[in-house]
Amino acid sequence: MRIPKFGLNRNDASSVATYAKDVTRAESCGWDAAWLPDSQLRRRDTYVLLAAAAEASKTITIGPLLTNPITRHPSVTASSISTVAELAEGRTVLTYGAGDTAVRLAGLEPARVTQLHEAVELTKSFLDGNYVEVGADRPAKLPFAQPVPVWVAAGGPRTLKMAGAVADGVFIRVGTHSNNILSSIKMIWEGAEQAGRDRKDVKLGIIFHTVLHDHIEQATLMAKSMAAGYFEYSPVLFENLGYEWNGADPEELKASEDVWPDFHHSSDLVASGNVVNFISAEQARSFALVGGSDDIFSQLIKILFTAAASGIEFDHVVLHPIPNPPTPDEGPESYLERVPREILPAVRKALSESKGPNISV
Repeated sequence: MRIPKFGLNRNDASSVATYAKDVTRAESCGWDAAWLPDSQLRRRDTYVLLAAAAEASKTITIGPLLTNPITRHPSVTASSISTVAELAEGRTVLTYGAGDTAVRLAGLEPARVTQLHEAVELTKSFLDGNYVEVGADRPAKLPFAQPVPVWVAAGGPRTLKMAGAVADGVFIRVGTHSNNILSSIKMIWEGAEQAGRDRKDVKLGIIFHTVLHDHIEQATLMAKSMAAGYFEYSPVLFENLGYEWNGADPEELKASEDVWPDFHHSSDLVASGNVVNFISAEQARSFALVGGSDDIFSQLIKILFTAAASGIEFDHVVLHPIPNPPTPDEGPESYLERVPREILPAVRKALSESKGPNISV
């Protein structure tokens, strides 16, 4: 059974030098990938940080997860990621998405599916070294193009199908419940087949919000805030599981001082979880990995083996730490060190043996 690359998407970006150092620390601890959100009003420039990390590291996969076509034109993105790929040859990946805080905090609107589709095709053409029609007097070409895979992070049905049709790979972020995971991947495959592609040519990745916390009550409240964030942006994920939203409209709830800018990014996730405490523990666990190391291991293995039973294997698994680690996040009890020490070896071992532990799937 395929062993995916396990990635982290929260490293210390308090300075360029610190980011490079933290990515190499992740590499030495056993992470396979270090991903970086492209959010200009929350972090230093993505590609400057990635270039520094590329020079400092040796084997770890790096790239933005995710960037968007609203704050950067595809030609700018292609130029930037090609430059990074010169420093990290064969281990650079670009991921597009509609945009979240990067566009909202700038007073802009997330990309529509058509905009995202066009951006992926334009960027892939630039990275292939082609002449690209951009509406200028002459077609444009990137003189130093590098062969960087272009992925899409998707959740909604139209975006999933579009990604299956044009992207090299697709990251899904739809929670932990197998129904949402399987239905999302079926949409990706449907989009691929409609475009005349072999579904095997579309790589798959999955992102899990991961509340690694030994205090189960606090962990559950944080997971409830995660579940509310999923409902806020995609109510169909609740509907697919037969869950009802038994509270006020999310926009009303976000008026609380405990929720800013949204349920996924609140600075106090226990407080924002209390705002949506009507969400059950079962519902919360349908949208996040929750608990101590053994709990996270069991949940993750169950998900991966359930997917494999349906012919689904992931190339990338991203474990998004909840809450975001403090800066700096150092020492043996940090998320960065605990996960590859306490969880990943057991997961890799179970996958390599092609059989799961005694877990009902």
